Amino acid sequence: MKRQQSRPPRRFSLSKPAPQQESTSPDWRAPAQALRPAAASSFDALRAHACAYGNHAIDEFLAGRLTRRELLRYAGVLGLSSLALAGSGLVAPRGARAQATPGKPGNQTIRVAHLMPAGAVDPLTVTDAGALCLLNQTGEFLANDDADGHLQPALALSWQPNAKADVWTFKLRPGVKFHDGQPFGAKDVVATFDRLADPASGSAALSVLKGVLSKGAAKMVDEHTVAFHLDAPNGNFPYYVSSDNYNAVLLPANYAGNYEKSFIGTGPFKLERYETRRGASFIRNDAYWGEKALPERVQFAFYADEQAQILALQGHQADVMGTFTVQGGLGILNNPDFKVIGVRSSAHRQIHMRNDMPTFKDKRVRQALALALDRDVMVRGLFKGRAVVGNDSPFAPIFPSTASTVPQRKADLAKARQLLAQAGVANGFDITLTTEKYMEISDLAVVVQNAAKAIGVRIALKVESQSQYYGAGTYGKSDWLDAPLGITDYGHRGVPNVFLNAPLTSGGTWNAAHFRNAQYDKLVAQFVATLDVAAQKQVAAQIQTLLLDETPVIIPYFYDQLIAQRTALSGVHFTALAQLYFDRATLAA
Repeated sequence: MKRQQSRPPRRFSLSKPAPQQESTSPDWRAPAQALRPAAASSFDALRAHACAYGNHAIDEFLAGRLTRRELLRYAGVLGLSSLALAGSGLVAPRGARAQATPGKPGNQTIRVAHLMPAGAVDPLTVTDAGALCLLNQTGEFLANDDADGHLQPALALSWQPNAKADVWTFKLRPGVKFHDGQPFGAKDVVATFDRLADPASGSAALSVLKGVLSKGAAKMVDEHTVAFHLDAPNGNFPYYVSSDNYNAVLLPANYAGNYEKSFIGTGPFKLERYETRRGASFIRNDAYWGEKALPERVQFAFYADEQAQILALQGHQADVMGTFTVQGGLGILNNPDFKVIGVRSSAHRQIHMRNDMPTFKDKRVRQALALALDRDVMVRGLFKGRAVVGNDSPFAPIFPSTASTVPQRKADLAKARQLLAQAGVANGFDITLTTEKYMEISDLAVVVQNAAKAIGVRIALKVESQSQYYGAGTYGKSDWLDAPLGITDYGHRGVPNVFLNAPLTSGGTWNAAHFRNAQYDKLVAQFVATLDVAAQKQVAAQIQTLLLDETPVIIPYFYDQLIAQRTALSGVHFTALAQLYFDRATLAA
């Protein structure tokens, strides 16, 4: 994925889907009625820890207006403890990493066939999947966004907003040390986020933090308490400082750079060796504050592409790979020696149409192209069902704030031709679609080209390397931002805020559609400032309806994140951001 400040959350969008990972808990969609027998008393523990917003969410859940999954997501945003959630009967207690594998630390080595980092590995500037996965081997975050999209305590034990949600206070975990023996505390959190929020630092996290958190706005309250004073109210702020923002691994206050030499962090593994373009190995950190890692070592070998990774897996040179796609991996999908595991994600493709150019200035033309696409066919053909259809807004089904009341757009060729005629282009038009050679996108471009033919739109394809497509990542110097019609990959986020802002607001840094709509900008600002999940859904419905009408971009699907591994391997935890955690991993004899 490209640099965050200049291009979308890309490479961390990574691989394609496989069968969805099953939750070990009861149905996330279960309404309150399913839990009613013990509801009144069981929620007392949760209410005791909840603020006014939290208690309102509990009331909404008990009234049947929030699902169980939505309540848990909301509880995570508000920093309600695992103990409190367990007391409510909603979830079993668990730590920063879910589903621990029983066992004792041993002498096993887990081998990873890994995508080669695109450049230097540095938490400040990392933007690609190959590098970001290496950060979380040794580094940790204030909170972890788990496979179900819930925030779990990590280096922060709890967090809570003020009444306006423009100040968030985090209580830090005591007794934590960096790999060099330095104690972890509030000063390190302040220094880390000052670096990430500094416009002069070259931070890749500026696309996330710009307009949200300014340099100097993280304040040390005491040795284990930090208050983040935000630029504006933000109801989803904890995601901005969690593993969902992969640049936000915590570094010592005295960190001076040269990260590849130390991989300094607080995590369960520490650096053994890093060799540029060859690989990396990490060994167990016996001084770790939590449960000691089960494997003695995790060994990464770098490969140039997915096919090389698959060959390493098939040749028993690796135990797992984390950049797995349906198109390239059919041999693995049908092989009983391997298993493919998937998690739902908000990763998607955006087909942008330049709203400021004559071809697409009339929204009826944009609507017509959207109506020409059969999304169900795409999900089946491109992903073998390991995706869900999109509705031309960034609100993925996994977001609790997504409004389910907005009608789903479906293919309608007759309506599409009618709209083109009304827009004065009954005979169609010629246009070039420019995109990147990455994962399934080349195939998607052909699908769009063929679908457009049915309504008289003649599309020529221009498929470029990623470096050509993104260019300098600035307007006037990037095919991505300048092409009249294009397809761009967007990686997973735990909340829709970044998707709503950077690609679609009038001043958005990734606004390839050149979409400018004052009402949209106002609604997004309102959504971002809203802390209450029921109110978020109401604003989301308005945003989704507006985007469906204006259609500045087409979002045809959201795809699952996949990993492939040997059947002998268990206990690997991974996220929709392509982060892999091996501290609970074991290999059967």
